[in-house]
Amino acid sequence: MSAALAALLDPALPGRTPDRPVAGYVGADVPVELLTAAGYHPLRLSGSPHEDASPGRRLLGGGLDPVACSVLTRLLAGAYGQLDVLVVSRDCEASLRLFYVLRELARVEPSVALPPVHLVDVLHLPHRTTTRYVLAKVRGLRTWLAGRSGRPAGDDALAAAVAAHDRVRGLLRATGDLRAQRGLTGTEFLGVVDAATALLPDRAAELLTALVAELPDRGPRPGHPVHLTGSSHDSPDVYAAVEAAGLLVVGEDHDRGDLLAATDVGDPGDPAGLELALAERYQFNGPAAPRASIAEQAAHTAARVHARGAAGLLGYVRRHDDGPPWDWAAQRAAAGVPAASLEHQPYGRVDPDALDRAVRTLRAPAVAA
Repeated sequence: MSAALAALLDPALPGRTPDRPVAGYVGADVPVELLTAAGYHPLRLSGSPHEDASPGRRLLGGGLDPVACSVLTRLLAGAYGQLDVLVVSRDCEASLRLFYVLRELARVEPSVALPPVHLVDVLHLPHRTTTRYVLAKVRGLRTWLAGRSGRPAGDDALAAAVAAHDRVRGLLRATGDLRAQRGLTGTEFLGVVDAATALLPDRAAELLTALVAELPDRGPRPGHPVHLTGSSHDSPDVYAAVEAAGLLVVGEDHDRGDLLAATDVGDPGDPAGLELALAERYQFNGPAAPRASIAEQAAHTAARVHARGAAGLLGYVRRHDDGPPWDWAAQRAAAGVPAASLEHQPYGRVDPDALDRAVRTLRAPAVAA
């Protein structure tokens, strides 16, 4: 293992600095640049399939993506450490319900130790009116953060934060592209992305730069190359199980993997255009199953399968994640490689018998798929 990869995957990797307040956030639709510009250390929150999520489930109700239940449970237990603010994006209905429950808890149970919470509602329709709506939400978050921190995010600070996060995204794309040469496993890449969302951008860029330089000297990872679609993954468990079964995840289309770094904000050339550039980046980042059309999702999947040299398409859908199955038929038709789908899977796990059947299908010749 390369030194940079070992550092990024080190469980003891320091994810925060003592001199900065911490802004926890939920979902990839949160403009993380604003958190950095306002002086916070951004920390993306993950659920844990290994912990009892009953407290969160009781408050959020049944039939909901278990990730939201786990995040709420961990917030109530203080599992993320000190959070000075919390920003939730409306990236799916489970996240929206999580925000409402947090806001209500703060109102009726003030004794519960929760950080001040703010919702960012980013829409993804390709209309000018949608852009104006998202721009208003970006400005609202900027104002709210300034009020909480007492440190307004000026244009210079925002420009620096945009450049820093764009650099991290570019390095994540470069790292991801090395998966086409089998330079690292999907499980490893998931860990690299997780580390990049826990570190300050300068430190993340430093380690990612070293990783991109070191990976070409690493031998190819074994396994039958597949592209993974469907639910997102906030823990490495499913990737580890899939790759232990003989597959190699060389690409995916969820926002804790390749999709996190798909597009940049860029330099608008004028400080007055920064907020608009930020709004457009989050409006048009994608596609993801909860917010893209079936045709867009299928075209994206086919392009990624080709770019990474995947020999199969594997769908994985968690229970109560209702979006991905709507896309599956079109994705399978567009990909042009053997395909297999695992639906109604428990959080953080995969049914071993179903996985065995999927592996046999994926290894079959394309004409037999």
